[in-house]
Amino acid sequence: MSEQDQARSDMDIEIPPPGTDDRAAIGPLRLRIKRQDGPGTPPYWQPFEVPERPNMNVIECLMEIRRNPVDARGRRTTPVAWAMSCLEEVCGICTMLVNGHVRQSCSALVKDLERPITLEPMTKFPVRRDLVVNRQRLFDHYRRVKAWIPIDGTHALGPGPRMDERDREEGYWLSRCMSCACCIEACPQVTQDQDEVTGFMGAAPITWARLMNLHPTGKMQAVERYEGLMGAGGIADCSKAGNCTVVCPKEIENLESIAAMNRQISRYLLVDWLKG
Repeated sequence: MSEQDQARSDMDIEIPPPGTDDRAAIGPLRLRIKRQDGPGTPPYWQPFEVPERPNMNVIECLMEIRRNPVDARGRRTTPVAWAMSCLEEVCGICTMLVNGHVRQSCSALVKDLERPITLEPMTKFPVRRDLVVNRQRLFDHYRRVKAWIPIDGTHALGPGPRMDERDREEGYWLSRCMSCACCIEACPQVTQDQDEVTGFMGAAPITWARLMNLHPTGKMQAVERYEGLMGAGGIADCSKAGNCTVVCPKEIENLESIAAMNRQISRYLLVDWLKG
């Protein structure tokens, strides 16, 4: 196509005037949101209506409520509290129950959901406010299994050891975990009122322990991770329900991680027993 033909073709394209909204509302959308004003306060349900637009997700609904905090009865209220960051299913902090199913609210498209849409906070963690929960217990369990690679960054270490290609590929899929806690919410062995030390830690810390043990440097702390997993609330408390694998938004085989760590711990205990 010549430059003149291209110019004429470009002139035929209709450009909407400034201010035109190509995502005009297609109708009212009703939501039921479980709210809680703070830790220890009683929860309550509150209905809302927002204008529905094409390709809308749950986070957009919450943004609409924040812009105009009026419930479905027309009464002024406080904006709903929720957590978000990336809006592309990477950060993992927008996890909530959407129509009773734990998932990332940023990837929950309104067009795929039954109406009215029901939003609730996760039930396995203490509620801070509305849809925001305190996931500190999860991070405490990461510390327990030493879910990191201890590297001294005070001086140049040179190139690191090369990883076996099979370990690298396996580690890539495990590293997709974003600590969203979907696996913990879906686990029947985890309850909110369980003891923080002796209660089952859930799949995510076990998967992270497996990932760290795949790393050439991380392998040097493998025994410490085994000790963390063998204590009360560790890997032995898993009932193998498999819910963790079903709900994982990154399709991580968490049940396989639990089985893999069981095998590693069994070998470690057998070798230790033979040495004794």
